[in-house]
Amino acid sequence: MSPKVAVIVLNYNGTADTLECLRSLTRCTYDNVLIIVVDNASADADALAYAVRNEFPKIHFLPRTENTGFSGGNNAGIRYALEHGSDYVVLLNNDTTVDPDFITRMIAAAHSDEHIGIVGAKIYFYTEPDRIWFNGADFSWRDGGKHFQYGEQDAAPHEQTVIPTPFVTGCAMLITKTVIEKIGLLEKAFFMYYEDIDYCLRAQRAGFALRIAQGAHVWHKVSRSSAGMGAPRVQYYHVRNALLLTSRNAPVFVKIGVYAWSVLHYIKQIIKRMIMPKTRDISIMIMRGIADFYREKFGKLQE
Repeated sequence: MSPKVAVIVLNYNGTADTLECLRSLTRCTYDNVLIIVVDNASADADALAYAVRNEFPKIHFLPRTENTGFSGGNNAGIRYALEHGSDYVVLLNNDTTVDPDFITRMIAAAHSDEHIGIVGAKIYFYTEPDRIWFNGADFSWRDGGKHFQYGEQDAAPHEQTVIPTPFVTGCAMLITKTVIEKIGLLEKAFFMYYEDIDYCLRAQRAGFALRIAQGAHVWHKVSRSSAGMGAPRVQYYHVRNALLLTSRNAPVFVKIGVYAWSVLHYIKQIIKRMIMPKTRDISIMIMRGIADFYREKFGKLQE
């Protein structure tokens, strides 16, 4: 029998997107799949549970009593997957659809080299199905993560090669059981944003290789899960978690530079609050994100 693959789809107030994602997953040709829907205490959790039970009786539904973010929700799914004998775990955004050969191509890539621990897919924009959103990415402490071929028309849609990458997005990420056993789960302190980069850096330090399976295709609606949060809250998580990522992974000289930048950035926001009232809310949340990092207040933003 083929290795058992668990696909974890995390839902937060996105029933319509999640159901479309599940419909595409059920068309996958791979023969040993466990599909797990984790609901992060959505307002529409009961409606989703009812829809899943009726349309997808073989799919496992895990309701959560509180919203624990991308990291906490997926960690619950990962634990469940391992308890049910999974050899691989795939994290898949609920605002995606997948090609029928998606899982098969991901597993083939993982098997192509014993050192591979994480595999990503070629991801397209949902609204422009042949335009690339992600096909691997570069990462540096100066520029962060930059997607390869972002926004480009795919000139090689039938390419099946497996290529190296220093970063795989959590939008569609296959993780081997060996990686999870060696480095653990996603870091829950992030709540959302940067936990995928953190996980990739940890995996590489542990000796695992990262690859992109270019024949595994995904279409992403892009930022549906955070669209209702508003720009100020998104900015809070970005600035706080960029500092957290740095503190957990960067060399000492980078940490010194980033910490100095954070002080200057905080002062800049004080000035912007006074002279740019239209962006005052964003400045306030950026300041709070910086302050919460130094106060070691992580996880979900406390209102």
